[in-house]
Amino acid sequence: MRNSMPSSLQDVMRIAEEAQSFSDNELTDVIAESLSKTSEEICKTNVRSHGGSGKDLTSTLDDILTSPIIGYPSMLFLLVAVFWMTLVGANWLSSLLFRLLFSVENYFVNVLRHFNAQEWFIGMTVFGAYRSLAWVVSVMLPPIAIFFPCFTLLEDLGYLPRIAFNLDTFFKRVGSHGKQALTMCMGFGCNAAGVVACRIIDSPRERLIALLTNTFVPCNGRFPAIILVSAMFLRSGTSSVGGVGTTTVWLLFSVFLGVTVTFIVSQALSSTILKGIPSAFAIELPPYRRPQIMKALVRSFLDRTVFVLARAAAVAAPAGIVTWILANTSLQGVSPLLRLANALGPLGNAIGLDGFILAAFLLGLPANEIVLPILIMGYSSGGVMVDMDRLSALRGLLVSCGWTSRTALCFIAFSVLHYPCATTLWTIWHETRNFKWTVFAALMPLVIAIGVCFLVTQVSTLLGIA
Repeated sequence: MRNSMPSSLQDVMRIAEEAQSFSDNELTDVIAESLSKTSEEICKTNVRSHGGSGKDLTSTLDDILTSPIIGYPSMLFLLVAVFWMTLVGANWLSSLLFRLLFSVENYFVNVLRHFNAQEWFIGMTVFGAYRSLAWVVSVMLPPIAIFFPCFTLLEDLGYLPRIAFNLDTFFKRVGSHGKQALTMCMGFGCNAAGVVACRIIDSPRERLIALLTNTFVPCNGRFPAIILVSAMFLRSGTSSVGGVGTTTVWLLFSVFLGVTVTFIVSQALSSTILKGIPSAFAIELPPYRRPQIMKALVRSFLDRTVFVLARAAAVAAPAGIVTWILANTSLQGVSPLLRLANALGPLGNAIGLDGFILAAFLLGLPANEIVLPILIMGYSSGGVMVDMDRLSALRGLLVSCGWTSRTALCFIAFSVLHYPCATTLWTIWHETRNFKWTVFAALMPLVIAIGVCFLVTQVSTLLGIA
């Protein structure tokens, strides 16, 4: 009697019989996998394909862009093209914004002095808040104003679901979900947005894996510092500042590092504390369509560029004030910022960095965009962020403070792998409503970042690389 039942009903009864041994999350995964397999069986049994003389445009493009041979190189090519356009377009615009914003700084100082403002107030508001804000806007706005429209156009074209389809095999091998590729794409713009995007994953276990590992995707707040450091130190040839090609290569390296660690950590989590049955992945590939360019540009600017920039600006100014106070106040003749840097110095030296770098990352918790401005403020002798209108001037400051190519490499690795910003941590707590997972999401990347930097330092020391 039971053998005559439809296979779907047999699966339901089997699951019902075994339900006692499954947790709620495992039962959800098993049901999803069973429904997917049943759908495939029905399709194979009842659907017949009658070959036509031609294919539509979507099928033709999918044969190319989702094929094992061409699909992955095409993904890499598009990633390189987007980064290259971002770097080339952002270079001159960043320089223009930098000169414009810093040219009005003296005007603000003169106005405050005209009203007999105290020097400490001028330093805190102009050299702390405004200068930090001006740095963030000039460095951050041009790249995101180019990157987000490119990302939105690919999304509007219908290509992003193909990326998830291509990467599904890799995610399945590490016990995760193919849709995690889409959340990673969102993380390139903002990790907080990537965490929210994890809602598209039905399985609670796999959603949590994607949520905890999204921080390893270098977000747009980390890109400016990575771009500047790689252009100044990880160069090719004899020039003091590398070109766009070299910078693009190191930017791709940072992405590759983040994606690789994402796979490794996903595998570790799915095999240990988040062990469970991988769910089936069913995704609808929408037809390719002509992007609505103006609509996509407006949407990317208002919904993404302005949102991310406003969030960074909202924390950059207060963080600049706090950093200026720490750098310019004195406790027994020593500033609190110097005390913090000295306390973190032994750990920083052990992992190829220094105390000021770790202090900058710690004070940059509100937003990744302000890490480099805080570092410059800490390095400058007057406790004020120096006007660095050229990469050569900034490179000279860093070299005078002991930076080498190894320091730059460890800085990039730490930038990619360290804990999420405060906004992302708050978003993780909001999505999980679990304090334990929020703390884990902060400490786990930090431990990995320290371990990777320590490994890089030891290997480079053995190889004699400074």
